[in-house]
Amino acid sequence: MSTTPNTPDAVVYDKVFTTPLDKAARFSFDEQVVACFPDMIRRSVPGYGQMLAMLPIFAKRHCQFGQTNKAGKRISRVYDLGCSLGGATMALLNEAGGFTADQLQIKAVDISPAMTEKATRVLAENYPDHDIEVITADIRGFQLEPCDMVILNLTLQFLPPEDRTQVLQTIYNALNDGGILVLTEKTHTGDEQDDAWLVERYYDFKRANGYSELEISGKRNALENVLITDTLDTHHQRLAEVGFRRSLTWFQFLNFASMIAFK
Repeated sequence: MSTTPNTPDAVVYDKVFTTPLDKAARFSFDEQVVACFPDMIRRSVPGYGQMLAMLPIFAKRHCQFGQTNKAGKRISRVYDLGCSLGGATMALLNEAGGFTADQLQIKAVDISPAMTEKATRVLAENYPDHDIEVITADIRGFQLEPCDMVILNLTLQFLPPEDRTQVLQTIYNALNDGGILVLTEKTHTGDEQDDAWLVERYYDFKRANGYSELEISGKRNALENVLITDTLDTHHQRLAEVGFRRSLTWFQFLNFASMIAFK
């Protein structure tokens, strides 16, 4: 069976912020966002495709088949926390990844029922022979089984800052020795001038991808106090605090960065 995902649904373009919203409106991963999410993330997150493409390369290097499935076969368990529509799972199982259907057990978790409902359908249609479980849950109270790899893409930033260390501690505790966490976030530098330049170039990136001034300002207002960024230093300090022996920033595009932490 080809592992190139089917695309039965027509492309739905991101029009969420084409009309003025009430000032109290806040961004949420509801049915409207889910419908256009692939287009939204492609046009809103610089380098997203490259970040996904590296996941199977990391997995090939660091997944040690340190767990056992129900059939007693040695596998590598991978968690995708804040999975949205399963993009990371599809990247891992792409033909270029080189994993067979019985090598990885993937548990994809998201708090949005609208996201997990669609992810369940899409992943079942495209990877019926793979061991994939899509779970609707808040990752702040979710208990992880022993695993080799955890993916946390653009998720921590939506949690209250006071909850972030505990989530990372839970991940660290679940990882086997030699396991990895891939953490991708929108960030800020802490320098007012540098941050202003990066933000303006990010808006230029969105303009180049067809977003209007109304859409840019509408989403910015909706995300205020919903998406709260950290500096890269804060991320790396937090990773060290929970026990990771080292971490590094392996990818950065404007104010988006992806880190890898090693247990």
